[in-house]
Amino acid sequence: MHRLILLMNCPDQKGIIAHVTNFIHDKKGNIVYIDQYVDRLNKTFYMRVEVEVEKSNDYFNNFIEEFNKILGNKFKLNCEFYLKEKKPKMAVFVSKYDHCLYDILSQHKSNNLNCYIPFIISNHSDLKVIAKRFEVPFYHIPVEKSNKEKAEEMQIKILKENKIDFIVLARYMQILSPKLVGLFKNKIINIHHSFLPAFPGAKPYHSAFKRGVKIIGATSHYVTDELDGGPIIEQDTVRVSHIHGVNDFISKGQDLERIVLIRALKLHTERKVMIYSNKTIIFN
Repeated sequence: MHRLILLMNCPDQKGIIAHVTNFIHDKKGNIVYIDQYVDRLNKTFYMRVEVEVEKSNDYFNNFIEEFNKILGNKFKLNCEFYLKEKKPKMAVFVSKYDHCLYDILSQHKSNNLNCYIPFIISNHSDLKVIAKRFEVPFYHIPVEKSNKEKAEEMQIKILKENKIDFIVLARYMQILSPKLVGLFKNKIINIHHSFLPAFPGAKPYHSAFKRGVKIIGATSHYVTDELDGGPIIEQDTVRVSHIHGVNDFISKGQDLERIVLIRALKLHTERKVMIYSNKTIIFN
């Protein structure tokens, strides 16, 4: 048996859950997880379902075709289908900070991340030694103002050749162009070192210290054309006080960054995130 994950949304109306579960029963599927949410402001229904199904590709393709034909038209359903055991390919973009990269590669090696990592791309060569240690191919593509467009073309070429499903920016200190963001819409995950929407942009720890905050945080979000303004996947905070300097903020914050980013990656790879109105629904 294989696990099929369904993520769906449609205008809110009566009978959706009943029709979906009856369809799955008729297809001899076994529901092992179901959760739903209604956005009452916009009158939109969202649901995540995990189903145990037969193994054959014919069954899988037939299930999707009939589901869309019978229920898609009836309820105006938008539905995404994923086989749970089919791991997505994740490209890792980094610069010089190594703490998030170490955690990602360690979690991946321990089989705690449901994805493949075909390569790492960096605008610096500093972290090549880490990639070598974990036996992951490393591409050093320098990015300067004079060559940014050409560098991004090289990045896109590598991404397409490897059929990458999504990208993680593990403290990649460059702003992506609208072209690259558009190619991977809602498929680029960033870790920002503040509790957004507070202190977006560069040097948030310094800004937080200057402001005299009592908590600092980390935020993992999908990348959009608005700097640090995409849908938020995961956040966390830690307390600070007058006795802490900027370096203390950075040290405490980097611990949070690792934790928050891994949580976000797990939610994304396990297909537990749905996006709406620049927000996210997280199914646990």
